[in-house]
Parts: sequence; C-alpha cells; structure tokens
Amino acid sequence: MRGCGLFLAIAVAIGLVRYHHLDDRLGYLVAEHFTSDAERKASIWLPGCRAVIQAKPLRGLDGDEPSDLAYNPRTGTLFTVTGRDPQLVELTRYGEVLRSIPLIGFANPEGVAVLEDGRMAIVDERRRSLSFFTLDPHTDHLSMFDTVEHDLGFPEAGNKGFEGIAWDQRSGRLLLGKERNPRGLFSWVPGTDGDSVRPLQGPGLEMRNLSALSIDGITGHRLVLSAQSNLLLELDERGEPVSFISLLRGFSGLKASIPRAEGVAIDEQGTLYIVSEPNLFYVFMREDAADEP
Repeated sequence: MRGCGLFLAIAVAIGLVRYHHLDDRLGYLVAEHFTSDAERKASIWLPGCRAVIQAKPLRGLDGDEPSDLAYNPRTGTLFTVTGRDPQLVELTRYGEVLRSIPLIGFANPEGVAVLEDGRMAIVDERRRSLSFFTLDPHTDHLSMFDTVEHDLGFPEAGNKGFEGIAWDQRSGRLLLGKERNPRGLFSWVPGTDGDSVRPLQGPGLEMRNLSALSIDGITGHRLVLSAQSNLLLELDERGEPVSFISLLRGFSGLKASIPRAEGVAIDEQGTLYIVSEPNLFYVFMREDAADEP
C-alpha cells in the first residue's frame, strides 16, 4: 500500500508540474540563474518587466481573434492581423484601434512584420504563403493580388505551420517561427524564393508551441511567445536562452492569467506589448520606468 501511495503522489506531482507548465520553465530558470549582471544589463531581461495595462478589450474586434503583433517605429503604432475575418489592424501603443484594413483573398493570416524599409509582410498559415506589401495612411483594403507572394513550403503542415514572423535588422533577414512538427525558428532572406527557408541553428525550444516572434532593435535579442506554455522567452542572437516570464496570474504583476497569448512586440524604449485571444491587449514595462499610462 505504501508503494501505491508513493506512486500516486509521484503521479500527482508530475501532473501538477505539467499542468502548470513548470517543465517548460525549469531549464530556462537554470539558465537565468547563471546569467551575469553584465549580461542582464545587455539584455531585455524580462523578469524586470511588469504589466501596466492588462486585459484591455480591443474595440470592434470581438470574436476576430488577433494574431501576432508588430511595432512600426516610423509611425509609433502597432499592427496585428485577425483570422476569422481577415484584417490588418493598426493600434496605438495604448491598445486603441486606429483602423481595420480588410485582407482580400487571405485565408488565415497569422503573422505580421514591419521591415526596415517600411514594407510589411504577412504570413498566411493555411496558404503557406509570405506576402510583401507597402501600406500608406490611405490604404483601406489589401488584396493578395496586390502583394508579392512567396511559397513557404511544408505542404503537410496544415494548421501547424508558420505563425511567427519578425524582421532582423542586424542580419537583414526575416525570422519565421513554425508552431510545431517541427517547432522552431527559420530564416528567410529577401530576394530568394520559399525554397530558401532554412532552420536556424541553436538549442531546441522547451515550449509546447510557438505562437509569435519579435526582435529587439537595441540588443538584437529574440522574443519567442508560447500560448500553450504561457511563456515569453528571450533568446540571444545565437539562440541561447537569456530570460523568461510566465504569463500566469501572480507573475509580472498579472492579476489574471493571459488566456491565449498570440502576439508580442517591443518598441525602442523596451516596452513590451502582447495581444491575446479573444481580443485582449497588454503592456509590460521595465519596473524602473513603469509609471502606469
């Protein structure tokens, strides 16, 4: 009977660890512990951020399920895409909707990025496509026929294809994040076709899925978001883990867990922005600068 009780206790402990996704965090916690003060100062250092805007509804996007988030330094605004009713949505940094642009011919836009030259890119997961276009203040709709489109391959991916996309200014390339099977980071160099998509070298990602990507223009570090693991991870340029935060209630000042985080962006001040299904908006600031907006 003692053996059965011990077995049950172990099983319950393992179940709790997996339920709270602690197994996804253990390795990253160890990596954080061995990060020097100098390395922390040269990084984004996510544990130093706290939520200052939480679960703010995005007006007019009820049920549209925003995916991904990109910051445009030229306009000081954010962009997200919606899947159920395909749209490109421009937001202020306080989560106010400025405009919604219908995406004609797109099936399931999941990722959006702003390139250095002002162009933008959208990943359509269902069509396995990468589309480039230019947006101006008067654009009121966008047709896929008006974009430069590339095939990303992985025809067997189905609904487990590319979701994250971010422009890497230092290397002059796009980084792509594949949700799973295989889960990981890939690169795409402008001027080449979809066959040039290549996996990035680096340690594997200890997370359940990959929902979104962003790149910090100051440090060059990557932000990797996982909705299923309730985790935001910082990687250096070699793909090595630097820091992370949990998106569960009680961490980083969160009053409630983020339901399903699907997009992340960072601006030139190091402020973090997250969108979550169904239509929620969050802002995280460094604690030494976190006067609530």
